[in-house]
Amino acid sequence: MAVYVLKNKRTTLERIDKFLSTIYFTDVNLRGRLYQEAVDVLAISHYDTPDRITYEQAIEHVFTSTQIGTAFGPAWSTHWFKLDIEVPEKWLGKEVRLCWNSGSEAMVWKEGIPCQGLTSDHRNDFILSHQLKTDELQLTLYIEMACNGLFGAPKEIFIGPPDPNKQYTLSQCQIAVFDRDVNNLIMDLQILHDMAKLLPEDNVRSYQALFTANDIINQCDVTDGQSLIRCHAMAEKLFNQRNGDSQHTIHAMGHCHIDSAWLWPYAETIRKCGRSWSSTVKLLTEYPNWKFTCSQAQQFEWVKEHYPAVYDKMKHYVKEGRFIPVGGTWVEMDGLIPSGESMIRQFLLGQRFFKEEFGVTCQEFWLPDTFGYSAQLPQIMQICGIKRFLSQKMSWNLVNKFPHNTFDWEGIDGSQVLCHFPPGDSYCMKGEIDELLKTVSNFKDKGRTNNSMFLFGYGDGGQGPTENMLEFINRLKDTDGLPKMKLSSPGEFFSYVENHETSNLCKWTGELYLELHNATYTTHAKTKLMNRKCEFLLRDVELASTIAWYQQKVSYPADELLKLWKLLLLNQFHDVLPGSCIQQVYKDAQKYYNDITTRGSVLLNKAVSSLYSAQSSNSSLNATAVLNTLSWKRTSVISVKSASLEKKTQHDVMTQLDVEGNTLVCVEVPEMGYAAVEPVLKVIRPVIIGKDERDGLIYIRNKHLQAVIDSRGHITSLCHMADSSQMRNLVSDGYSANQFVIFDDVPLFWDAWDVMDYHLETRKEVNDVIEHATIIEDGPLRASVKVVLKISDNSYLNQTISLDACSHYLTFHTEVTWHESHKFLKVEFPLAIRSTHATYDIQYGFIQRPTHMNTSWDWAKFEVCGHKWADMSEFNSGVAILNDCKYGWSARNNLLRLSLLRAPKAPDPKADMGIHQLTYALMPHAGSFQESGVIQAAYELNVPLIQHQQSTVSGIGLASHSYFTVDQPSVILDTVKKCEKSDGIILRLYEAYGGTVSATIATSLTVKQVIRCNALEEIYSDSLGEISIEDGTMKVTFSPFQIITLMLSVV
Repeated sequence: MAVYVLKNKRTTLERIDKFLSTIYFTDVNLRGRLYQEAVDVLAISHYDTPDRITYEQAIEHVFTSTQIGTAFGPAWSTHWFKLDIEVPEKWLGKEVRLCWNSGSEAMVWKEGIPCQGLTSDHRNDFILSHQLKTDELQLTLYIEMACNGLFGAPKEIFIGPPDPNKQYTLSQCQIAVFDRDVNNLIMDLQILHDMAKLLPEDNVRSYQALFTANDIINQCDVTDGQSLIRCHAMAEKLFNQRNGDSQHTIHAMGHCHIDSAWLWPYAETIRKCGRSWSSTVKLLTEYPNWKFTCSQAQQFEWVKEHYPAVYDKMKHYVKEGRFIPVGGTWVEMDGLIPSGESMIRQFLLGQRFFKEEFGVTCQEFWLPDTFGYSAQLPQIMQICGIKRFLSQKMSWNLVNKFPHNTFDWEGIDGSQVLCHFPPGDSYCMKGEIDELLKTVSNFKDKGRTNNSMFLFGYGDGGQGPTENMLEFINRLKDTDGLPKMKLSSPGEFFSYVENHETSNLCKWTGELYLELHNATYTTHAKTKLMNRKCEFLLRDVELASTIAWYQQKVSYPADELLKLWKLLLLNQFHDVLPGSCIQQVYKDAQKYYNDITTRGSVLLNKAVSSLYSAQSSNSSLNATAVLNTLSWKRTSVISVKSASLEKKTQHDVMTQLDVEGNTLVCVEVPEMGYAAVEPVLKVIRPVIIGKDERDGLIYIRNKHLQAVIDSRGHITSLCHMADSSQMRNLVSDGYSANQFVIFDDVPLFWDAWDVMDYHLETRKEVNDVIEHATIIEDGPLRASVKVVLKISDNSYLNQTISLDACSHYLTFHTEVTWHESHKFLKVEFPLAIRSTHATYDIQYGFIQRPTHMNTSWDWAKFEVCGHKWADMSEFNSGVAILNDCKYGWSARNNLLRLSLLRAPKAPDPKADMGIHQLTYALMPHAGSFQESGVIQAAYELNVPLIQHQQSTVSGIGLASHSYFTVDQPSVILDTVKKCEKSDGIILRLYEAYGGTVSATIATSLTVKQVIRCNALEEIYSDSLGEISIEDGTMKVTFSPFQIITLMLSVV
């Protein structure tokens, strides 16, 4: 007789839970039958090393006996285990697995081949045999155990500093019989349970799933294999009930996001890649219907070098179209701080690697986890062969919910790319019901599109997709009540949207500002300083080397430059450059920066020497030459380290000794060219400085500006000298500029990443004086004032405020000794300017942001990113702040702040502690910032003239020479380099003012052909192609903020 029972949903759901539990009733439930039989591996021997060594090196050492339950350490050490396994003969014909848990990451090696990664959380078994055969009863495996987990070796919270003494216990090392039928039914019941629990209460499918699961448990005999198969068929019957055509389609693809460094060093990332991708290719072999996406050419190169057997399998699956390189960049770089040229090089090196290794060019930029996205990225993508963009980090916004998932993103020049932010708000999905339902419910472009992406797989060493994830997704391809699931690829998804769903898409114009992690513009200041210095150093090396190659037929150092660029681009990874890594990463990063500066300086000196030697004559005097690598004429005061000259002023001739005893001279150097430094050189008007003994104020002026400095180094008055009859103080009345301020800086959680809006409520002025402002240089070429301020009992700063005779800005050379905890140091400039927006330098252009707080979108931008300068202007006047290494800014009403230093304690407890050198400048101007030369001045602050003392030849025959000129100040020639693949020269120029202009570009080189190409140096085949050139002169028209790359064929 049938028994009918009224079902209580809560008790039925809990019944299912207990039937699947790993804790309760495992003697009779389904989960307890997953591993029917298990025996410990007894023959375990061990070798430990503090280093990360190869398999070949490891097996040469003596292994000693160890056992389960032993702890191994310390953090970051490596422990190799040899397992001599004997499988019971009674297991013949069954699926047998090794079960391993060391609480850490590990790799299985068999006969010298890396087979699969292991982790304690997500993948703790390895298939020894799907169906055990006689010749498999005895085998030997090696396990390479890393003493770190997925997120390093934290002592307390997972983003905390590593515990150097952390130990990891080998708690499990067994072989066991795996029951696949049990596993299948476990997954069936988990899906049914989640459908019943998570679908709406009034949804009939919720109850159908609930009753089906309940019936399965009623009929299931966990000891009977045929019963398991029958129960599986009951679940399949429900899963196979199909959806209608209107259901949302989810494009699922495997993914394994691996940070190139973060809570672990670069060297461990190499092993994370090996572990993860060996697991991936193994799964691609076992499940032929899915595809895996993988970014970062650097990581491919690491695996190619360290795991060639894995790399060969990757190449096989790339050819099949199942292991899919994406992104097109060298690493997943920071999206805000790198220069425009650095971003282009990310694509140039990344796309070049993928093309040479696999014959593919990536069509989509892949940057799921960076902390904001520059408004110039759409154009940079376009000129690097990219027309699609994937990310998801905007889902982390703290204040405002970003309104789109699929949309067109427009940059400052008007370039557009198709963007998709997976609505599941993760790139580490697991294929579970709650994720599917969130993907649909959270999708913000319903009605406009009906497709979205779903990236599944564990990241950061979790080794990507698992077999259970694939089993889940295979069951849910088209199940009534749930969105459709399609095992897909980025190309398939974007192509479908482009072909069927673009007509109604919305457009977002400008930057994608992440309302979180905005302290990363400032954290780890030395890393940001070195990044800026190295970017400009490599720029100068390429220019000088290109001219030396053309002029002197000197070999162009392409291989060496490639190595240096790779180091720089690696350090621009989206946790390294922002400052959110552990201390060990910054030791490695500093080593790479030192390599770049040391080797780069050698290359620069070699190129410059070669360049000048071509112009030497038999003059009787030794000479110092000065090279200007910028594309406009420069007049600057420089310090010449040669025979000192007596300070004198007679007629129109001036020199000066600086505080170090070197000779100051004023030089005029042509555009992208050189000039010989004569012993003396005329200037129009000297700099004048004086002190009023009555009030202690110091007055300083040249022909461009006038300033008043008080005893604490504050600027109480700043005037532009354009019209001396109407000089106006641009410092806000009653306030002082160059006011240092310090804030309490305690975020909610993400210490190195976040600064919260409430920090602004804790402002304290730094006004304690150790040494009052004192004049240390009094002209005529340079006037300087020195002041020393106390920040706290542990921190202080030395500052030298200087004005050169020919300079448009007041320069603040600052040394800060910084030993604080959770403090934020900034410098303020309250201005007598009325403007609703401030303007900030970004890659190849600028962006304007509000100075008011009208909306939540406005006030969420209380800390923003900018590069070399920021400006606040009203009609006909303004003030710009320039800098040589800072990226954090804020502007509210008439107050402009530059962020200097932070003091977070996690993940690096010593972040920013020590001595810092930084320079910023204050530039008043008449008219707009464009026409007054703010952009050029910021370049000049960052790109000093390059001096070269000719010691091997008598002197320089030509007084000056220019290699390239541009007649429009709004067009900047940013890059000169040799072509990657031919004996041509690349010029990269951009329009910097935001307007349409026709520019004449001239060169002293003999050029036979000029062709426009993209940033990958691929020639345009359409009307954009060839540009006429006559007598070294060519004309090119630029639209606002347009980047143009020219390829010159030279004779």
